[in-house]
Amino acid sequence: MIQIDYHDRRPIYEQILSGFRKLILTGIMQPEEQLPSVRSLAMELSTNPNTVQKAYQELERQGFIYTIKGRGNFVQNVSGLRKERVEEILRQMEKLLSEAEELGERREDLLQQLRGLM
Repeated sequence: MIQIDYHDRRPIYEQILSGFRKLILTGIMQPEEQLPSVRSLAMELSTNPNTVQKAYQELERQGFIYTIKGRGNFVQNVSGLRKERVEEILRQMEKLLSEAEELGERREDLLQQLRGLM
């Protein structure tokens, strides 16, 4: 499910956060699905439970999960978050295309090069 890369410069809680965000946004984890308990995930990843708890708190703050006291953490319906993220990516791409055009590059040429990367 989630793997920690000890060569990654990001803190462990950020890697956990990023891993769950990817699982949720790609639909691998479905709405209402329960996340592993803090203790079980900490044991599985050989990390401190406080690290996992910090990642879960941030996931909840960002709207990816919700907590039911005494029952655990569950995946939130994130279809709106996914749409927002795609829109943000498109805004960033538009900004980059505009910057490249300011440098004299043609948009069509850039898009063709992008298609070639796929």
